[in-house]
Amino acid sequence: MKYVFVTGGVVSGLGKGISAASLGTLLKARGIKVSLQKCDPYLNVDPGTMSPFQHGEVFVTDDGAETDLDLGHYERFTDESLSRISNVTTGAVYEAVIRRERRGDFLGGTVQVIPHVTDEIKARIRQAAASSGAEVVIVEIGGTVGDIESLPFLEAIRQLRNDVGREHVCFVHVTLVPYLDSVGELKTKTTQHSVNELRRIGIEPDVLVLRSDRALTDDIRDKIALYGGIPPEAVISAVDAGDIYEVPLNLEAEGFARVVCRRLGLTPPPPDLTDWRRLVERIHGCEGRVRIALVGKYVQLRDAYLSVAEALKHAAIHHGVALEIAWIDAEDPDLEEALSRVDGVLVPGGFGGRGIEGKIRAARFARENRVPYLGVCLGMQVAVIEFARHVCGMDGANSSEFDPETPFPVIDLLPEQRAIEERGGTMRLGADPVHLAEGTRTRTAYDDQPVIYERHRHRYEVNPALREEIERAGLVVSGRSPNGRLVEVIELPDHPWFCASQFHPEFKSRPTRPQPLFREFVGAAVARAAAAGAAPAREGAPVTG
Repeated sequence: MKYVFVTGGVVSGLGKGISAASLGTLLKARGIKVSLQKCDPYLNVDPGTMSPFQHGEVFVTDDGAETDLDLGHYERFTDESLSRISNVTTGAVYEAVIRRERRGDFLGGTVQVIPHVTDEIKARIRQAAASSGAEVVIVEIGGTVGDIESLPFLEAIRQLRNDVGREHVCFVHVTLVPYLDSVGELKTKTTQHSVNELRRIGIEPDVLVLRSDRALTDDIRDKIALYGGIPPEAVISAVDAGDIYEVPLNLEAEGFARVVCRRLGLTPPPPDLTDWRRLVERIHGCEGRVRIALVGKYVQLRDAYLSVAEALKHAAIHHGVALEIAWIDAEDPDLEEALSRVDGVLVPGGFGGRGIEGKIRAARFARENRVPYLGVCLGMQVAVIEFARHVCGMDGANSSEFDPETPFPVIDLLPEQRAIEERGGTMRLGADPVHLAEGTRTRTAYDDQPVIYERHRHRYEVNPALREEIERAGLVVSGRSPNGRLVEVIELPDHPWFCASQFHPEFKSRPTRPQPLFREFVGAAVARAAAAGAAPAREGAPVTG
């Protein structure tokens, strides 16, 4: 087993996750089986109960883990499904250690960070390696070198290098080389200090990935190589890219994967990056534009809807158009006016009552004005509420989550959820089978598959007691749970495209294989834009989100 540990220095947000995901892409293109893992230094057990303003999106795996958003990057770049062991937090580590201490596993001994906490971290890294069957496990260490919170993880990977042998480990350090306009040159002191901090805790980097807004000169590269004690070819220039999907190709041109393979003693064949090159060519070859409204309550923090934005982007690439997302606050009093200028409306998942009435208005606008609509999780629930109120005549219809006294709780807790008090990890989570009804647009979108598997993250469901009345009014339930009890997908057959799912289809979208519901939704929006004579995209306009 081989390990690559990716650390970061100077500042957060340098792109360790994209660097790790890109390396996974490049190794996989060489026929090497890879798996990825994220170690997060915060004390929360998982991000499931954290505010999106604190953490961004919660990414859900097939096995129902609520994880860091970087796992979304890992899955999208490598097209590999990850699991709950792929995300490790300090909180989960300490919880496991304390549980063992309470059980008496340490025989009354003093429990310490070294060796007990570091042993638990190492065990989880080894577990990720064993469970995946991968040849190379890429482990990203969250935070920044020098942060006190990250020290146990850094000590653990230092120990692991000695445990498995130096020849089986590669340390990759991502750092910043800023350009100072006042002197007109790139500065290396930030990287030097960061490398020195790594050395202080006993880790010598094998590869340096240097983020900058312009290419490194040979002098800069040689200077950093000399200081870092590594060959110049192990100094990788990671210049700001116009699109994240260009990064693997940029790093391949820099020899990133080649240097890592050499360090690990791997001699794979040349990479096959044909599909990835085609993807980038399609991104740059977009000839039209489609404008999609994303109506939410965290629109100021776009990472809260990262997978949704990426799924829209994948679909737009498929249709050969540039994507423009109109980020619309659900509490905007001029909501309808803003929606009148878009080609499609998407209401994403979420929790809490803030902005609910605005999301209901968005669903109504899309339904009445025949604007393509896609609802995700809560986006399906507000579509059902809107339909119940304005088509079925259920005045005051709502979800019992937002109005416990509603006369028509069309969205409600099921009995098995009512007794649950803990908030973390207690929802319906992970991949479940969904049975699709024949002759529906949903089933057609999924190539007429009768059963699909999609990931869930929710607590409330369409109320079975009121479902029949809603269906009689024309809302088609096109996807159900295997026992028929739970509504999974709804659609309106007499609408250009009005579809909503209780599950989160965005989690399974891939850049070279867009998720079916997103693909068809964006396709309908593109048709609407074409009918309206949408202006062609500006030359070189990227697909954005």
